[in-house]
Amino acid sequence: GGLILFAIFSLVMDVFKIGYYSSFYSCLSAIKIIYPIVQAIFVIVQTYFLWVSAKDCIHVHLNVTRCGLMLTLTTNLAVWMSAVTDESVHKAHSKLKKNMTEEIFRWLLKGNLPLLGMRSSSVEECNCNSQICQIFKNGYFWLYPFNIEYSLFASAMVYVMWKNVGRFIDHHSHHIQRLKFRLFRRTFFVGIMLGLIILVSGLGVLILYEVQVNSSTESRKKSQALTMYYIFNIVCLSLMSLVCIGGSVIYRFDKRDMDRHKNPTRTLDVALLMGAALGQYAISYYSIVAIVASTPRDTISALNLTYALLMIAQHTFQNVFIIEGLHRQPP
Repeated sequence: GGLILFAIFSLVMDVFKIGYYSSFYSCLSAIKIIYPIVQAIFVIVQTYFLWVSAKDCIHVHLNVTRCGLMLTLTTNLAVWMSAVTDESVHKAHSKLKKNMTEEIFRWLLKGNLPLLGMRSSSVEECNCNSQICQIFKNGYFWLYPFNIEYSLFASAMVYVMWKNVGRFIDHHSHHIQRLKFRLFRRTFFVGIMLGLIILVSGLGVLILYEVQVNSSTESRKKSQALTMYYIFNIVCLSLMSLVCIGGSVIYRFDKRDMDRHKNPTRTLDVALLMGAALGQYAISYYSIVAIVASTPRDTISALNLTYALLMIAQHTFQNVFIIEGLHRQPP
């Protein structure tokens, strides 16, 4: 279900890219338009293949199957790297246009900045001036994260299929646990409502923060927006840390045994969880170093330092809780 959701948004992104590049096809290479078409076909075929075959455990033509799955995996990683690079370049160009005056930007594009690798005539010819072109451009830029997540999602599923090729499963060691979802019993309803409240509140705070920081010229309003943003995140991270600690404590009183059987899906989940946390650890560490080394130390710096420390703590407690939960036997 998650794969199909990301696939749909990826297809919409490809449609927007085709429309954007078609707006000035006369000055672009044909490969620019062909690439999103081929990518859309790849997304459709791969999604159908994973939907039909994700649960298969193949025992014939093992080498050919492993080769095909690994080729699919590396293709997804290549698409992921391409999407990340495109998004980074697009963001860098947006920042460049925003931070420079229009006259300087035109002067640079006319040939005074050879690193851009564009002639002034082609730049003027390839300008996206029409309204529909701007819609396509902004549309595919905002849909890039969905395409990035789709590539990672598909890579994980293909990797598990590759690990399962030729694998024999001991059916006696696996228990089928059917989840019974009762909306108004126990704490399911409370958890869902609290999660939705925090999600909606977080979106509201993020929108206010972006509007105040990007549109306001007064430093006081920017400072208020930063304070609101950090306080909200500090409260959320504190609550999440307490909940994860509470969950780990409850596990200590649980009489269920740990599941030590070989499970490629769980192994990959743990590896991806720890690998993804390393990036956030690095960001928080660099933030702490920058805050400690900077002067003067004001309220924003103190909030930023608290936020970075809580981010490290929250990821640590959350990873411990999730990994313990993945290794629990069903009731």
